[in-house]
Amino acid sequence: MPPRIAIPVPHSLDPDYAQRAMPQYERAVELAGGVPVRIPLYGTAAEITRSFADCDGILLPGSNADVDPAKFGAERSPRTANADLRREEADRLLLRDAYEHRKPVLGICYGLQSLNVFCGGSLIQHIPDSLPGETPARVNHDAGKTVAVAHTVDIEPGSRLAGIVRTEAALPVNSSHHQSADGIGNALRVVARCAADGIIEALEGTDSDHFVIAVQWHPERSVDQDDASRAIFRALVEAASG
Repeated sequence: MPPRIAIPVPHSLDPDYAQRAMPQYERAVELAGGVPVRIPLYGTAAEITRSFADCDGILLPGSNADVDPAKFGAERSPRTANADLRREEADRLLLRDAYEHRKPVLGICYGLQSLNVFCGGSLIQHIPDSLPGETPARVNHDAGKTVAVAHTVDIEPGSRLAGIVRTEAALPVNSSHHQSADGIGNALRVVARCAADGIIEALEGTDSDHFVIAVQWHPERSVDQDDASRAIFRALVEAASG
């Protein structure tokens, strides 16, 4: 039986965005051989938990919200988007279940940020404000909304992610984010950065027997063109099949 992959609805307060974004993640999971399961953001904690009780893996998608900075002890930047507290709670429940039952996790964009904060890490709230000198002009991390490739990332040699995408060379990616990981959460490590400015582009779990990977880019947008993008979703589905 194909593994069931829980995917929370991307945004509770912007249904148009959620309806545009969700099918891309579902299709990527289906192409990889999994069964996507939409997880609602409305309902009690018990109801939401029951909705993914029989799922085998978790995919945390992107969002046009930003994680509430209070979650990592920071004052809110004026550049930070409004939080989606229902999405944050769904992610918390999903990640608690994943770590308790060793279910594989794939985070994408906001999903990486959500994972990092859940594990005790922090975020850069607006990348251009965090970089010195003229560096902010060198890479537009938000360009993926209008171009197929926003920039390239360097993958850490020997990492689980390098084995999945089968390259340790610069990887072209579609990127649409203005925040990124800063302080790294417990049991996570950095496995990819943007070479031009050092921004963290991927994290993975340090526990070898628990599949936890998060990328700051959007492989769901390029599964039809890119072997590396397809490989990321196949790795999640294969881990969930075990």
